[in-house]
Amino acid sequence: MRFAITLLCVICIASVIGTVVKQNEPLNNYINQFGPFWADVFGRFHLFNVYSAPWFLLILGFLVLSTSLCIARNTPKILNDLRSFKEHVRAQSLKAFHHKAEGELAANGDVALQQVSDLLARRGWQARAQVREDGTMVAARQGRLNKIGYLAAHSAVVLVCLGGLFDGDLVVRAQMWLTGKSTFEGGGLIKDVAPEHRLPATNPTFRGNLFVPEGGRAGTAVLSMPNGIVLQDLDFDVELKKFIVEYYDTGMPKLFASKIVLHDHDTGATTEAMVKVNEPVFHRGVAIYQSSFEDGGSLLELTAQPLAGNGPPLVFKGRIGDSLPLTGGGDKYTLELTGLRVINVENLGEANAKGTDVRKVDLGGALDKHLGAGINPDKKKQLHNVGPSFTYKLRDASGQAREFQNYMLPLEIDGQRVFVMGVREATDENFRYLRIPVDDQNSMNGWLHLRRALADPALRRQAAQRYADSATPANRPEMRDQLRVTGERALALFAGAEKAAKSDPVPGGLAALSQFIEGTVPQADRQRVADVLLRILNGSLFELEQMARQADGLAPLPSDASTQAFMTQAVMALSDSYFYPAPLMMQLSGFNQVQASVFQVARAPGKKLVYLGAVLLILGVFAMLYIRERRLWVWLSPAGDGHTRVLMAMSTPRRTLDIDADFNAMRQDLLGPSALSGDTTR
Repeated sequence: MRFAITLLCVICIASVIGTVVKQNEPLNNYINQFGPFWADVFGRFHLFNVYSAPWFLLILGFLVLSTSLCIARNTPKILNDLRSFKEHVRAQSLKAFHHKAEGELAANGDVALQQVSDLLARRGWQARAQVREDGTMVAARQGRLNKIGYLAAHSAVVLVCLGGLFDGDLVVRAQMWLTGKSTFEGGGLIKDVAPEHRLPATNPTFRGNLFVPEGGRAGTAVLSMPNGIVLQDLDFDVELKKFIVEYYDTGMPKLFASKIVLHDHDTGATTEAMVKVNEPVFHRGVAIYQSSFEDGGSLLELTAQPLAGNGPPLVFKGRIGDSLPLTGGGDKYTLELTGLRVINVENLGEANAKGTDVRKVDLGGALDKHLGAGINPDKKKQLHNVGPSFTYKLRDASGQAREFQNYMLPLEIDGQRVFVMGVREATDENFRYLRIPVDDQNSMNGWLHLRRALADPALRRQAAQRYADSATPANRPEMRDQLRVTGERALALFAGAEKAAKSDPVPGGLAALSQFIEGTVPQADRQRVADVLLRILNGSLFELEQMARQADGLAPLPSDASTQAFMTQAVMALSDSYFYPAPLMMQLSGFNQVQASVFQVARAPGKKLVYLGAVLLILGVFAMLYIRERRLWVWLSPAGDGHTRVLMAMSTPRRTLDIDADFNAMRQDLLGPSALSGDTTR
């Protein structure tokens, strides 16, 4: 029993690990979460698939064996004890019991026996009398279901463990070993996977995932194994007619369900059904659960905006899951479209740029990040649906990939409408966002044209000249050349065309101006020079924007508050854009959403054993805790003058205050308060 309890404790600890750590995830997810070292350590102990780990199954098997042996050893004794009233107890031995009492009844033997029998019957005792030469022994018992509770509780442990073994992948592994099946580690279409990696539809137990897009059907589930996958053929197909999802105001899913049609392979019959979370559908012994939902291959209309040069934007289409070749900045990339979210709920309350969507992705970066800005998050939340977004990865020729998240529509942050473009280096990091201001045409073209104009040396010189002409005082014409030269230098540093030092790693933006000031200006004059240089830079960039608008045939920007807000955000976005790790910026111009359901299909015969074990465990525990087993002996012997001497004793496996009270009540009912008794108060 001690060994079984130890094994049960180990299984409980392992189950806690299996609950806290997500099971059967891709190895890269664990590396990102725990790091390479601990991911390798945990992987060696099979903590990422605890319930199918060899050591877990071995412990489970030993627990079944140990508990079964315990039941087998104790069951005969328990059954024999249930049948026996133990009426053969010697009368003298009753005096050694803790609960005992002596007295006399004013009745002869038969009448005294009848009185005792009536009293025991009224109190719910089962009794048996044994007549001896010198008297009569009455043996009674109560609460024998306590012993049945012992057997029920221990049998429940065995049944639950057996159910877990049957419904785990132990049967699948045994079937693979017996039939020569192996796991599949490659890629491609499911229909092209060889038969040696498939299990038949007659498989008695399995649990796998079935991915079905809207308008499609599937009849092969994927079973995840530690070193690959195994395909499980079903004897029916699941067709997804429509996927239904409803959201709370926070953007969290409130309901997702699937309207499906089941196509039976043997009979050809079709059955319509609705699968909801926690409301599975059963067909031919297979349970179909609504596990999750994913994108089923939505068609995206994309525009790739080059950040450098004057080339036209690239317009193309692609589906989620596609990998498309791209060329940007003379380098070759692979565009991997990974996801589309039609609803994004962000917190935009009280000028809070840390709008957090339902996936806990922070739109505000830290202060030490080049992209985004840190805003005080302790503000009142105002949740808004800011429209669709899509995610993609851009992989370079060396295989290095960065993940991007771009929003289709502009967001209003700090009173300024901006397009939000996110990037992160690894999946365990938060996105950092570039915020591009919206122009008077409700697009980002104004900012893009300004950035491209900034890369042109001739336009920079012309903008510096126009700024010098407009900013030179009429009484000091000699300042024109100085302002022009300073404006050209500031624009060149800001554009990254000129370095403050040969070893300067800063590509451009405000960081380049800061580097220049720190390297050339004394400490005491840096603040004054910085203010002058920023004023000249902003004025030159305003002239550059007016020139870009003139080239596009647009009217000049007026000198008002909206123009000032646009230019302020534009300068910040230009500065941050030099740290944007891609030569192309992808915009979502349209989409045709296709959703897909992920079903969990399971044939689990062991669940009946688990349910039975759960019922037995409840009954057994309650029986052992709340049903008290007690035995009572009453020895009746002649005392003369028509009286009968009574010696009574009670025993119980567990002494409680209730037992003391019951014995005292029984003694008083039978013998009266004057009867001699043992010490029942210790």
